[in-house]
Amino acid sequence: MKNKLKKIANTIRYETIKLVHETKTAHLGSCLSCIDILVATYFSNIVFRSRVNFRSRLKDTFVLSKGHAAPALYVVLQKKGYISQNMLNTYSMPGSYLEEHPNIRTNGVLVSSGSLGHGLSYVAGIALGDKINKKKNNHVLIMSDGECNEGSTWEAAMFITGKKINNILAFVDCNKWQATEKTKDIMKLDPMKDKWKSFGWKTYEIDGHNFSSLIKVMKEFKKNPKPTAVICRTTKGKGVSFMEDDNLWHYRSPNRQEYLNAIKELGFIK
Repeated sequence: MKNKLKKIANTIRYETIKLVHETKTAHLGSCLSCIDILVATYFSNIVFRSRVNFRSRLKDTFVLSKGHAAPALYVVLQKKGYISQNMLNTYSMPGSYLEEHPNIRTNGVLVSSGSLGHGLSYVAGIALGDKINKKKNNHVLIMSDGECNEGSTWEAAMFITGKKINNILAFVDCNKWQATEKTKDIMKLDPMKDKWKSFGWKTYEIDGHNFSSLIKVMKEFKKNPKPTAVICRTTKGKGVSFMEDDNLWHYRSPNRQEYLNAIKELGFIK
């Protein structure tokens, strides 16, 4: 499975870079840091059982709380059949539902996210509803390390353990950067794992680009569901050497030559 997921992730990286290049939009670095987590979630079928007919058969749920990584999510949704290639091609165009942050009108998008710090609270409400109705669904989200600056994140973390809601798996994409500078220089978050643990969460700290580690965590969550925070140490711009750990790629898109250099590194041109 690991090699299969690596191959899928490489394709998702290529198509995300292509989409951002062609539309001259932003947040490419943030997309590339969480693609491996997205791929592990959607393509392993361990804790998230995807449903193409999303709203009428809603069971397991996924929320991209760091909504600025929407281009990567859209590419995944197209690969999984939630949206068509024609629809993906409308990304960021006037009148398109595929905006630079997820729009709830898009099949496969549960919440219009991107106002950072709200995703965990949203998932908490859905999961509480499941508990009340005795449903055993899984609820997965990807949030950013910067979102842990927000008090609403910790309020939700307390609420979830306080209400004994057990079916939430939160991946924290710790790529070390926020919009303008290093996360640690804006607000000290480490030791991140200890913080989540102190709120009653089962916690892991892993390489967020290592599929073996991601799969292991998901299998353990499936075996014994409880509020689980996975601190994923990632690299902004992962997969393209000149983009890695460079916050320049938070707001700019690659020009033609940079695009060609990037996809050559990924093996899509010789």
